[in-house]
Amino acid sequence: LEVSPHLAHDTAGTIAEARRLWQAVDRPNLMIKVPATPEGIPAIETLIAEGISVNVTLIFALAHYEAAAHAYLRGLERSPDPHRTASVASFFVSRVDTAVDRALEAIGTPEALALRGQIAVANAKVAYRRFQEIFGGEAFAALRRRGARVQRPLWASTSTKNPAYSDVLYVEELIGPDTVNTLPPHTLEAFLDHGQVRGDTVQEGVDEAEAALARLADLGVDLGAITEQLQVDGVAAFATSYDQLLAALEEKRRSI
Repeated sequence: LEVSPHLAHDTAGTIAEARRLWQAVDRPNLMIKVPATPEGIPAIETLIAEGISVNVTLIFALAHYEAAAHAYLRGLERSPDPHRTASVASFFVSRVDTAVDRALEAIGTPEALALRGQIAVANAKVAYRRFQEIFGGEAFAALRRRGARVQRPLWASTSTKNPAYSDVLYVEELIGPDTVNTLPPHTLEAFLDHGQVRGDTVQEGVDEAEAALARLADLGVDLGAITEQLQVDGVAAFATSYDQLLAALEEKRRSI
């Protein structure tokens, strides 16, 4: 259940609304969606400290992921009972390729075009390695002894937008321990039909992923700027959907 996206840049407002939703629903399996904006990160820490489970959403970059993971750890450290709290870090995938491919096609060289369709998976694999480092470290080991659970990476936006790519690309390449993949129905059906489970693919080719990201930078493509804009655009898109939902509910309420 998401906090209003209109509060994405309001730390205090996010905390207050998350508390209200948590208390109103009053179910232990509820997760409150909070975006990984600069203002959302301190809210996430506070909510985790209070025992409110959080889905950290709109993560597009390694920097976003690290901020979300460390906010979770800080919140657990402040929590009197960390075993009650769960969290996922929702890392958006296909939108990265859509935006980066556009930049690569604008460059148009063979080196640039060869990177199309690679950066989203590379970005996610590097983030997963960081997940292993953070939650395999001593800071989390102490929290684990108190019953804390890892904040699981959740792969979001995993339908393939480019018809030239495999329709299960972002499923097959990101399989691994402690991960979640939220699939739209058509992607799930495609994977059930012809997808392959080849083991822990998210842990394969990480050095190659790093090399692909380095080649992207060498071409002058600023992945950081692209992912920051994707987060801005994501907040705006979420706000539009949220407003449309409220309008539909209001229309239905008036009709009955």
